[in-house]
Amino acid sequence: MEATIAGQIIDLNNEGYLTDLKQWNKEVAAQIAQEEGIELTDGHWPVIEYLQEQYRNEVPLSIRKVGKSGVVDIKQFYALFPGGPLKKASRIAGIPKPASCI
Repeated sequence: MEATIAGQIIDLNNEGYLTDLKQWNKEVAAQIAQEEGIELTDGHWPVIEYLQEQYRNEVPLSIRKVGKSGVVDIKQFYALFPGGPLKKASRIAGIPKPASCI
């Protein structure tokens, strides 16, 4: 399906995740974050960049792995992306929902 996000036509899957990371940019991220009830700060971007890098390298993601990344600890991860941190952070980062997420 398609949606207009930040003035662009974006391809999404049935759960609202981008299907093509090439369509992602910071404006798209900001609008998705707003939909998730999150105002992006300087603390969010390193996490988003880490998730995208792991996705590009085909590394499976989990909350535990993010917490051990050195980018953010688990408590900070939950504070930055409350109510489902890995699902929300992945959606904002423009990557598919990780297999570890229900």
